Amino acid sequence: MVPVWIRRFPLWIVGTLMLGCCFPRASLGKETASVVKISDSVRQFIMDQCVDCHEGDSAEAGFEIASTLGSDPVPLNNPVPLNFEQWVRVHDRVEMHEMPPEEDSLVRQEDRNLFLKALANDLRKYELENPASSHSVGSRRLTNLQLERTLHDLLAIAKPLANLMPAEPRTDGFTGLAASQSMSHFLLESHLHVVDTALDAAMDRLLDPVKPFRRNYSATDLARSNPNRRCRDPEMIDDLAVVWSSGLVFYGRITSTTVKESGWYRIRFSASSLKPPSSGGVWCSIRSGQCNSGAPLMTWIGSFEATNEPDEYVFEAWLPAGHMIEIRPADSTLKRASFRGGQVGAGEGEPQNVPGVALHSMRIDAIHPGGTEREVKRRLFGQMKIKVDRGQGSVVYAGSAPMADSKQQLLSFASRAFRRPLGESDIKQYTDWLESELKTGKDPVEGLLSTYRALLCSSRFLYLSESPGSLNREEVACRLSYFLWGSMPDDQLFADAQSPDFLSPESLISQVDRMLQDRRGANFLRDLASQWLDLIDIDFTEPDRKLYPDFDIVVQNAMLAETHLFLESLLEKNAPVDQLINTNQTFLNSRLARYYGINGVLGDEMRLVTLEEGSHRGGLLTHGSILKVTANGTNTSPVLRGAWVSDRLLGVTIPPPPENVPAVEPDIRGAKTIRQQLELHLSHDECRACHAKMDPPGFALESFDAAGRWRETYRVVSKRSARKGAPVDASGVLVDGRAFKNFQEFRDQLVINPLPLAENFTEKLVVFGTGAPISFSERDELSHLLKRAEAERFGMRSILNQLVTSSLFLTH
Repeated sequence: MVPVWIRRFPLWIVGTLMLGCCFPRASLGKETASVVKISDSVRQFIMDQCVDCHEGDSAEAGFEIASTLGSDPVPLNNPVPLNFEQWVRVHDRVEMHEMPPEEDSLVRQEDRNLFLKALANDLRKYELENPASSHSVGSRRLTNLQLERTLHDLLAIAKPLANLMPAEPRTDGFTGLAASQSMSHFLLESHLHVVDTALDAAMDRLLDPVKPFRRNYSATDLARSNPNRRCRDPEMIDDLAVVWSSGLVFYGRITSTTVKESGWYRIRFSASSLKPPSSGGVWCSIRSGQCNSGAPLMTWIGSFEATNEPDEYVFEAWLPAGHMIEIRPADSTLKRASFRGGQVGAGEGEPQNVPGVALHSMRIDAIHPGGTEREVKRRLFGQMKIKVDRGQGSVVYAGSAPMADSKQQLLSFASRAFRRPLGESDIKQYTDWLESELKTGKDPVEGLLSTYRALLCSSRFLYLSESPGSLNREEVACRLSYFLWGSMPDDQLFADAQSPDFLSPESLISQVDRMLQDRRGANFLRDLASQWLDLIDIDFTEPDRKLYPDFDIVVQNAMLAETHLFLESLLEKNAPVDQLINTNQTFLNSRLARYYGINGVLGDEMRLVTLEEGSHRGGLLTHGSILKVTANGTNTSPVLRGAWVSDRLLGVTIPPPPENVPAVEPDIRGAKTIRQQLELHLSHDECRACHAKMDPPGFALESFDAAGRWRETYRVVSKRSARKGAPVDASGVLVDGRAFKNFQEFRDQLVINPLPLAENFTEKLVVFGTGAPISFSERDELSHLLKRAEAERFGMRSILNQLVTSSLFLTH
């Protein structure tokens, strides 16, 4: 373990001497000039077309531009004191024909084009003169998840670490935007705790007992120890440990599986169903927790469908010390037994004729997915000779050249931690510290651990720093690895980055192929979807069980799996980006298929399903995961869902509503539909432009309820019950005038022109992969990229390949 004296090392010394350099400028905020110099033609267009409406205290939408132009006669060479972002918005609204309003002003397209060209040139010039306003960022801090995975790969461990850090703010859905990151004393202290925990885990791995942990359980071992005791453990029936369908909290806990030490475990058990429903087997959940009222939170491990014939199931999970396994029927549609007194007595469940699950046997093994003991030793000490004394719980140096060996290992470790080749001069401050430690008589192992702690608190480890201009090979390797894996480059990527040909398009695409096929490649789309599609919020709301009694935790996790597998499938087969919205395929298991009302899907494995013609499903907008995170658990809002579709899928950002306009709340009495309420809401002139964009997608999605199921009518809630309300009207008119009658027609309309979908998908990839949005001056490169991808129908893999070989990805 990391010695106590190292942990007590003064924080202020770690934060000054050991960080090695100041925190990057991006973490302190960026200074931007507030004035954009505009050309004469831009100024004249604004005078002719904009001033009449955007002048004085009554300026339209609160956007006052007239006074910034000065008084007559206007000195046309003066700068207009609007900031850069405001001018970009002016450009975009004119480009989209939102301004000037066609009903108020007849602007020739030729004049509009000349204005847009001139203003675009002014904005590009401004960005070149003010780099802080552009896509370029000084550096970005590793997110909590990236820090966890980096320490895992660096030390060959697998202990959860991200939950030891404070929650991260999200900007436009993303946690890794450099401009939104900060550093504080509290964050530094949390980071130190994470580093200590990681080093402890690595040293503990070296001191693990030689004999691995394994325990076998018979059915008797899994059941309650006293057959006649009323409790919540399984009961023995016909030599099997049985748990009946019930709503009783913690019922199905297996006290005998309580683990004494935190760690990763493989849980292998045999189970079968009892009294299954006619629709199939008995869907069960497997969770872990302390299973008592003092610690009510449970951790999800997985689900399975028990059938008449015994089958074997295998799960791997991190179990904290004191946690036990809970296995129980978890299908909310099953008939449930009731038990008196909050406990279950022997023989109470079977007479109630409810489904159940019977456990035949179980085996629990401790596993180490991070790496073998030998690999941990190699990461920490390289080729150094060390002696591990498990009896004494110590690791000491056993070589003959402590100073030389320690310095060589420190250089090797630092090169991996800082993710670039280093020379001795690059880490002199750490070498000096190591020398001072050894000169005081410290063992080289202690000296290295102390120096590692300092090194892992350096900004060169904690931040991804990049030089302005074209990235070098090591910087591109880091971008690739954190983009696709959320972690540091592996040994092969480190080695390949030394080749002069590394930055060629062929080489980069080959790296993408290899990295996505690696086990860590599964992180890419899951991490992207958690932020881009807000799936990170899947647990934020819980559907009202009175309104949505068929929803349960098994369904929710199947919904997540549907979206993850769907995205992976599209990327793997280079599907056109329009299939994000409109396709006749999805991934289902029997429980999710039954929830969606789709027949013919059997088994608990998620599998690719071709949907029947006329199905309401197919595409992200029909996935229960998306429909759940865009609702509040009780009802739906076309405003919120429409804004989500506009921003997350169509790339149209909807600004916050004016402060003086109240929000629209659904009328749960059913007196007015949400559409009727919005029509009243639109009497505000300042609301109309935004609602014209977001209301139509929101109306289309009203065909799905807050729990992700298709509906034809609303439900009206009263104190005692819920009843059918008004029919759902999913019709609307898109902002460009195209009408649709229902959700299916809306979906068809969206994919007629796939360019907005492709552009948005690419922009989200850029933000996720670089930590910054696309700047105004980079829009041309984005257009060129999309033109190249269009030749392959905007294939999702084609877009990815075009991105990683473009200046958007390869330039800082």
